[in-house]
Amino acid sequence: MSPALLSSPWMLAAIALALLGGVLLVASLIALVQFRPLTLLLRLAAGCVAVAGAALIVAVVIGTQGYQALTREAIAAQIRVEPLAPQRFRAHVRLADGREGTYELAGDEIYVDAHILKWKPIANLAGLHTAYELDRIAGRYHALKDEKAGKRTVYELGADKPIDLFTLRRRYAFLEPLLDAEYGSASFVPVTGPAQFEVRVTTSGVLIREIKPQ
Repeated sequence: MSPALLSSPWMLAAIALALLGGVLLVASLIALVQFRPLTLLLRLAAGCVAVAGAALIVAVVIGTQGYQALTREAIAAQIRVEPLAPQRFRAHVRLADGREGTYELAGDEIYVDAHILKWKPIANLAGLHTAYELDRIAGRYHALKDEKAGKRTVYELGADKPIDLFTLRRRYAFLEPLLDAEYGSASFVPVTGPAQFEVRVTTSGVLIREIKPQ
C-alpha cells in the first residue's frame, strides 16, 4: 500500500475507528472481569461496530485502487494500431494512469470494455463518486462465422487488486444501497489500416473515436 494511500483522509478515519474499536474491546474485557454484563454488552457491541466500520473503509479504499474518477467524460486510453496481416493487428495502449502495453489481436475490429462503479447518493455525501477502470481489450470479427471459428485474443487491462470491489458488489446484495456495478459498458471500431484511437468513458458507457492527423 502506497504512503499516499496510508495518509489519505479515509485511511486515517479507518485507523481512528480501529483504535477506538480496540479501546472499546479492551474496555469490554475489563467489564467482564468486573462482572458488569450490561456495560460488557454495550462496549462489545460498540467495539465491534467500530472495527467493522474500519474494515469496510479499508475495503473500499483498497477496492477502488486503479479506478479513475469520472465526472461527465474522461479520456481513459490512447491506442495506436498497426495491421500485421489479414485479420491480425498490433495495438499499443497507453492508459490514463500511465501504464502501457502492446497486444497482438485477431479480428477485424478492436474492442474495449470497462467496469464502472456508481455510488448511490448516500455514498456521494461521504465523498464517493462514479469511477471507472478499463477491464479488457480484444479483437472482434465482423462476421459471426469468423467469431465462432477464428482465433480469440483477449487481454486484461485492469490492475491487480487485493480486494475486487466490483466483483464483491455483484456477488453480495447487501452492498446494493451503496453501490451499482456496471459491466458490459463496451465499444468497438473497425481496424482498416494504421490508426490512432482515443478511448473515452462517459457516465453512459465507453466510446472509441479515431484521432485524425492534423
